[in-house]
Amino acid sequence: MAPHHLDRIQLSPDLQLSRLVYGMWRIGDDADTSPKHVQAKIEACLAQGITTMDQADIYGGYTAEAIFGAALKASPALRDKIEIVTKCGIVAPAGRHSAVRGKHYDTSAAHITASVEASLRDMATDYIDLLLIHRPDPLMDPDETGPALDALVVSGKVRAVGVSNFRPWDFSLLQSSMEAELVTNQIEVSLVAADAFTNGDLAYLQERGIAPMAWSPLGGGSLFKNESLMSVLERIAAEQGVEATAVAVAWLLAHPAAILPVLGTNNLARIATIADAAKVTIDRQSWFELYTAATGKQVP
Repeated sequence: MAPHHLDRIQLSPDLQLSRLVYGMWRIGDDADTSPKHVQAKIEACLAQGITTMDQADIYGGYTAEAIFGAALKASPALRDKIEIVTKCGIVAPAGRHSAVRGKHYDTSAAHITASVEASLRDMATDYIDLLLIHRPDPLMDPDETGPALDALVVSGKVRAVGVSNFRPWDFSLLQSSMEAELVTNQIEVSLVAADAFTNGDLAYLQERGIAPMAWSPLGGGSLFKNESLMSVLERIAAEQGVEATAVAVAWLLAHPAAILPVLGTNNLARIATIADAAKVTIDRQSWFELYTAATGKQVP
């Protein structure tokens, strides 16, 4: 079966991601974490044109990358069909960091370099397509963190770098000490977390032509608890022959910032319908109708 036509977004001259991204943060929570089952998830994504897989070292208490890697080891041909995004910088007392006293951030050169080596080993790959600093670190020294990221790009171990959860000032601070361009900021954006549309986070990226990634685009399921929002989502979904979740994701796709939503589910049937979001048309009035229902008040 040929993949649906799904847009691709150019993040840098040599890196494109699929417009919709498969998030693997809960891959270790599945009852079946076998290589065969993980491969089935990847294949279900590829059948829709979803080629980008989103990981982080800390997912599953530092186990998710290795679960993913076992699937890639068992089927090496899959690696050339996908882009791998992963993150580093959060240290929590689990897995390889179980000896630490408490959760903290580490954006030192030594930590970033060691994290990348562990990610490469765990995911059975010799390069990462996109590495993100997972959270802004109040102790970050940009003159150390920036050159460490540059060195990874020069080495070829990482094709491109970006950040996650950074505010505009954190972004520009890190970029000021780098040769490589930061190509994305993965932030929380959804109908139930819509601050980025007005607080400058999206405007800053739009001004620079940087496509944002959106984590938790369904608000971790909390949008299903908003009855007025669900009634609008369900009406539009019925009109367009899709599920309400596809409409909520399409609402993000309709924004001119070229947002890349990251969607995670362990259910194969749900994975197979992720790309339905790309079939939905959201006009300006529908966009604001959803925004109004989500925020509970009309725009001024």
